[in-house]
Amino acid sequence: MFQIEDLWVSIEGKEVLKGINLKVEPGETHALFGKNGSGKTTLLMTIMGFSHYKVGQGRILFQGQDITALPTYERAKLGIGMAFQRPPTIRGVKTKDIFRVCAGGRISVEALAFEYGFESFMDREINYGFSGGEIKKSELLQLVAQDPKLVLLDEPESGVDLENLQLIGQIIRRLLEKDLRRVDRTKSGLIITHTGHILTYLNADVGHVMADGQVACQGHPMDILDHVKKSGYEECVRCLCPQF
Repeated sequence: MFQIEDLWVSIEGKEVLKGINLKVEPGETHALFGKNGSGKTTLLMTIMGFSHYKVGQGRILFQGQDITALPTYERAKLGIGMAFQRPPTIRGVKTKDIFRVCAGGRISVEALAFEYGFESFMDREINYGFSGGEIKKSELLQLVAQDPKLVLLDEPESGVDLENLQLIGQIIRRLLEKDLRRVDRTKSGLIITHTGHILTYLNADVGHVMADGQVACQGHPMDILDHVKKSGYEECVRCLCPQF
């Protein structure tokens, strides 16, 4: 589905990603752990193609196609979608309009909103006056409407209370086809998480720890999370990947 080869990325002349190698197979969900400033969000933004993130070396492949130089909208058209940790408020644009753009006529956005109890937000401006949970729900339902093949999620549990976390988890399960058998899934995911709470609903396949702009180690997501909770990220990296 997706592969990164020796990816080096800078922001305003500062090197942030330093030789990232990562591979995600069709149907797999990967979790990305790491301290603040380790490069996790930069990685997702680079995959999505935002111009602020400059690729100095390496390449990004999506379904065998080199997309390293493609603009963001072309990547979205190919089937890559992203939900942001802190999406912006957009005044003057109704939520239902962005839903319709994402859906492209494939589904009824009114039916989608009704299914998840989101009807009352559709005539409101995008994220204006929304709670943290409402913003996350809106972001994820836009992805459901878009129906991407690769789902990028930046801390989907951030700002969501425990009552709404289950619903957020249900929407992500739908996005990643978690109710299908592993061999029947066609969607893949790369998810940044600090707390690991969202993994309760996802059964992620592989976990990665980022440190200083590199993928320091990988393993089973729950094993990594257990190490981090007990000993912190630095000890986790030393324990799981002594050569780093």
